[in-house]
Amino acid sequence: MKLLDCTLRDGGYYNNWDFSQEVVDAYLNAVADAGIDYVELGLRNFPRSGFLGAYAYTTEQHLNTLHLPEGPVYGVMIDAKTILSSELSSEDAIDVLFVPCDESKIGLVRIAAHYHEVDASGPMVARLKALGYVVGYNLMQSAGKPFEVITEKARIVKSWGNNLDVLYFADSLGNMDQVEVDRIITALRVEWSEPLGIHTHDNMGKGLDNCLAAKKSGVTWLDSTITGMGRGAGNTQTERLLAVLATQTDAYNQLPVYDLVIRYFEEMQKDYGWGSNLLYFLGAQHDVHPTYIQNLLSSDQYGTEEVIAAISYLSKLDGTTSYNGAILETAVNFNSSIEEVSGSEALVNLFQGCEVLVITNAISTKTYQSAIETYIKEKQPIVISVNINEFIDASLIDYYIISHNVKFLIDAQKYQSLNKPIILPKHRFSKDEVAKLAGVKYIDFGFNNDAAQLSITSSFVDTKYDYTSAYLLGVLLVSKPAFVSLVGFEGYENNDSRQQGMLSIFSQYNNTNAAPPLTALTPSSYPVAKGSIYAIN
Repeated sequence: MKLLDCTLRDGGYYNNWDFSQEVVDAYLNAVADAGIDYVELGLRNFPRSGFLGAYAYTTEQHLNTLHLPEGPVYGVMIDAKTILSSELSSEDAIDVLFVPCDESKIGLVRIAAHYHEVDASGPMVARLKALGYVVGYNLMQSAGKPFEVITEKARIVKSWGNNLDVLYFADSLGNMDQVEVDRIITALRVEWSEPLGIHTHDNMGKGLDNCLAAKKSGVTWLDSTITGMGRGAGNTQTERLLAVLATQTDAYNQLPVYDLVIRYFEEMQKDYGWGSNLLYFLGAQHDVHPTYIQNLLSSDQYGTEEVIAAISYLSKLDGTTSYNGAILETAVNFNSSIEEVSGSEALVNLFQGCEVLVITNAISTKTYQSAIETYIKEKQPIVISVNINEFIDASLIDYYIISHNVKFLIDAQKYQSLNKPIILPKHRFSKDEVAKLAGVKYIDFGFNNDAAQLSITSSFVDTKYDYTSAYLLGVLLVSKPAFVSLVGFEGYENNDSRQQGMLSIFSQYNNTNAAPPLTALTPSSYPVAKGSIYAIN
């Protein structure tokens, strides 16, 4: 089985292929971390009139500006019409648009063709294969085609020999059902015995079902896009496909894609209006009453990790087909272990006499990245990162601190490669989750949430708030640095309940006897001293 995500290509029909670099980087990292096999980055075109973004052309020059994570094979798509309507021969047109595969960052090229273009497509397929690419061919608008027409086109494709690696059929109008999927597969198999792929659309809400039906019937290449972002109603949603496959195989990790969906694509989906909603789908998949999802989404006190964690927790419970507010409260404060609060005393006085610099993954960390890294190199503080940091050089970070299972599960493999100690409450994690840190040093410091006031013992922190920042403040109290510098602690909007919680936590910390003094070196709305990351001397 091969999963191919084509979000930047098919999704470009909504935004003229003009994706922000931030979204592209987050997308590339997520699909790589998820284990997606192929990633189609965009189209390859001759110049066209009017403005189109980078992924309408996906030139070699643009590819060379991208950091493409290891793992997936990257590719592009061309329209057969683009080649056939040029004033060049098919071979020459391909040579204008493509360099040899060993000189490019892409390894896959797919050709999208209407049935009437199949007869003339052999030369372009052969030339792409001669250049060294994995070559796919997509038969568009396959629904409703007569059986004998489908078989005849498959016979022509078969005559191309070893030049073609995979033959796709596309539900371009989104009106196939499972019976039609099986009929087309049967027709293609009369002549074509090599790998088959399917590209579905979700106009009638059947994209995922059709994709899974094709898989059951022997189709091994499955297309999808993040949140279904694609022309019209969109495609099979990558996150939903992964959610189903997670019950059948451990070859893929759906959690990085879930995080990507909620952080970036659901907002885009609201703006552009394709598809449906991941969280309602996940709830329905696990018989979770939709009121749970509605209340999670309508509340401003839950962040991305909390929402994912709550749904994951609810999916493991019986009796969630009807709504119970007490169960929801348990879910949003969940941990996957039922062990009592415990921890080691390894943090006691660990940072005594030192400066500790704490960094978060906030936008202000990105804004002041260069100054922060200069500060670290000059001042040599002990650097603690709250979760994985996307902006600061990992070699400058000494410790990571985590408290929530979902964020850890998303980033577990990254922690192994960073090989830095992690401060965490082990009792909140299952044995399987802790096993994901095999070979990585961690410091076990407990985290309890049944106290009205922030307090510590030598082995755990107790607080009202189940926030990683509350856990961090407990760590600082027990490790006793001389002083603490904060970057990326910008705060939330005033009407956000999380802001009120954070203000309370910091006030409680400030009122704790012998608390190491806190100074924010980047803009912050929290009740701490203010300084500047630029004031090194």
